[in-house]
Amino acid sequence: MTEAQRTAETRTAGKVLIDGSMLIIEALARAGADVFVGYPITPANLLYSYGARRFPISLAAPDEISTLQWMSGYSAAGRIPVTATSFPGYALMVESINMAYMMELPMVIVLAQRLGPATGTATMGAQGDLLLMQGTLSGGYPLPTLCISGMEDCWTISAEAVRMAVRLRTPVVLLTSKDGVMTLRSFDASSLPPIEPVAHDLYAGEAPYRSYEPKDDLVPWYLPVGNGRHQVRLTASTHDRGGILQNATPEALGNTRRLPEKIERNIGEFAFYELDEQEDAKTLIVSYGITAPAAREAKDLVRERGGAVSLLVMKTLLPVPPAYWTIIERYRRIVIAEENLQGSLRAVLFGQAPREDVAQVNAIGRFVTPEEIAGEVLGRG
Repeated sequence: MTEAQRTAETRTAGKVLIDGSMLIIEALARAGADVFVGYPITPANLLYSYGARRFPISLAAPDEISTLQWMSGYSAAGRIPVTATSFPGYALMVESINMAYMMELPMVIVLAQRLGPATGTATMGAQGDLLLMQGTLSGGYPLPTLCISGMEDCWTISAEAVRMAVRLRTPVVLLTSKDGVMTLRSFDASSLPPIEPVAHDLYAGEAPYRSYEPKDDLVPWYLPVGNGRHQVRLTASTHDRGGILQNATPEALGNTRRLPEKIERNIGEFAFYELDEQEDAKTLIVSYGITAPAAREAKDLVRERGGAVSLLVMKTLLPVPPAYWTIIERYRRIVIAEENLQGSLRAVLFGQAPREDVAQVNAIGRFVTPEEIAGEVLGRG
């Protein structure tokens, strides 16, 4: 056991003063991620620092473009790479994320949100990047995006991000924020469940390996390059199931159509959310990420004041799991709380058209407060 591992073991043994970054990195490592590649950027610096010490392999890249390129190489070679960044760095990664998505390379990108636009305020949190996740991939394909909504999620959802990346052969974004990764909290780490490491679903057949031949779940078997048994062809250009570059042949276009289908078909396995329903409630609060604690408190305030309300905290953001629509359809009114001006989650769920049954509670440069959410529910918004 390395010194970093011994330190992490101590810090997850009981009640400790800890930040979300430490829990995220430790959970990712225990889940099987074994390479950290990064370029430092606020507010992801603690993730960078912990990752460099905790992972068996760590590399300091000269920039964010190199970061994703190196991660793609490691992923092709059988490793499970991780990086951490914020909006300016993620913007530089977009082309390479598209490449990794097309090549079906598992990896996890931790995105610590900060106030924008542009470089904005590096030391102030926000929830401004959800629509960027929705628009990262050319063609509008779904980029799997999970979101941390509390200290426990730093552990459990981080581990699920690794499992999702490996299980679906895809890049996965783990969305958090400045306040979630940099704030020290007193936390009972002994309550955290054990994490089992994941492994690639390796091809074991005797027939020649076809890199993009799908199984029944539409996810192809995996083999690393240099495996000694089969040739592995990987490409980011339009290709057939064997990885041969093609233009607009039926097989190649069918393979491209499979990319979103494999995510959408299997999203139910990764539909993580928190639901607190009250009998006879007609209003549902919907929130995620750093605003979730305020939404939980607002739910309690409404009930204490004689109102009826339910709460949905979304931890799987993209693609939107069908289970959310089943929940939402049970309510006459939806109140969406998030720390941005434009209402990103509202746009993802309901588009741009105004709806009388959907209300927003928003803020920038500060947290959304429980009183603001409760006031909107009770008709004082």
